[in-house]
Amino acid sequence: MHSRREVRERVLQALYAYEVGHDTAEHVIDTVLRPALKDDREALRFATQLFLRTINYSEEADRLIADHVKNWDLTRIALIDRLLLRMAICELLAFEDIPPKVSINEAIELAKKYSTEKSGQFVNGVLDAVVLDLQRQGRLKKSGRGLIGMETLLQRLAEQQSSKS
Repeated sequence: MHSRREVRERVLQALYAYEVGHDTAEHVIDTVLRPALKDDREALRFATQLFLRTINYSEEADRLIADHVKNWDLTRIALIDRLLLRMAICELLAFEDIPPKVSINEAIELAKKYSTEKSGQFVNGVLDAVVLDLQRQGRLKKSGRGLIGMETLLQRLAEQQSSKS
């Protein structure tokens, strides 16, 4: 049984291979995800969904990222950070059962492990702003367990944003 974090690590590797290698999504699934997760059907299903949906949401995710990194060209953001932001934004938009704070925390932890020294803070700041933006637009549709503290989280994020202004 693989943890969701392990699955996200594999999806990050798959996204990197897809971005850098310019292979088809099917080839990346067959060479990166399937061999690593073949013994865990549920993990492979989640990984495949997250990988494909992240690719599908990448343009929208890039627009959301660009909206919250003023005076930065998207290509100047470290590739790993960009991929983690895309994956977390995909989770926010397309996985109703995953609480926003889980998506944010997972992206932060993976950024700390796989990217630069300041990537955790950077990813956190961008995702906090994106969550607030999506909430204001009424696009953050979440359901299920673990979502009790969402209003508190959103209020805390709003307070942080206003104190930065």
